[in-house]
Amino acid sequence: MTQAITYEYERIADIKRLNFIAACLQQGIPAGGRVLDVGCGNGVISRHLGQFGYDVLGIDISQKTIDVARSKNRLPNVRFEAISAEALTAQGQQYDAVICSEVLEHLHQPGMLLHTIYASLKPEGVLIVTVPNGKGPREVCVTKPMLKARNNPRLWAFITRIKKALGFKGTTVQSQADNLDHVQFFTRRDLQTLAAEHDFRIVQFARTNFVEDVFPFSLFTKRIRFLQALDCKVAELLPLGFTGGFNTVWRKINN
Repeated sequence: MTQAITYEYERIADIKRLNFIAACLQQGIPAGGRVLDVGCGNGVISRHLGQFGYDVLGIDISQKTIDVARSKNRLPNVRFEAISAEALTAQGQQYDAVICSEVLEHLHQPGMLLHTIYASLKPEGVLIVTVPNGKGPREVCVTKPMLKARNNPRLWAFITRIKKALGFKGTTVQSQADNLDHVQFFTRRDLQTLAAEHDFRIVQFARTNFVEDVFPFSLFTKRIRFLQALDCKVAELLPLGFTGGFNTVWRKINN
């Protein structure tokens, strides 16, 4: 009997991202394949992929997140290490697939990580990158205004009180890291340029959601899963530029 796949995420857009990553791996990498989850945070993606029989290593530079990931792990084919991608690459290991999910937007020099990932990926391997759409609804209407508001202490204190009163905790299921600021805002063209500069080509772009995590819609969608699912379906009908995030597949350009 096939074991039922379980999900640690509850939000539909997060589950959609997990399904995208798993489906991409299953198209070309058999169970037992080696997968590296870079910036794994609390290890949700690593543990999910472990259910499909992949040999998964999740890495993160935050010891706090790795401690959480280890405490939640029950799979013998999944392990976690507090180590940088650069230090891991120095060990000479290569992987069938590398996952870089919701990571690049936090890095001042994302190209440095991509250079390291290139060396860690087998010639025919697959890199799966997910990032927010830098011109999508959430980044334009929420993330950028919030980053700007933090420069005004009084305004930020007021916003923090309002968010707390409305039940927004400011934490994520994915990571316990202390700083989750977005410092990069990628468009589709930006990603394609970044990939080409580091000897990758993007072979697939997929959509995430639309406005479900934009205030005031988020007041309702965070409580009503049907609205989350509807929002994800609406995103599939709109031009790519309207999506809240990009789920992408990258391939190495082997020199």
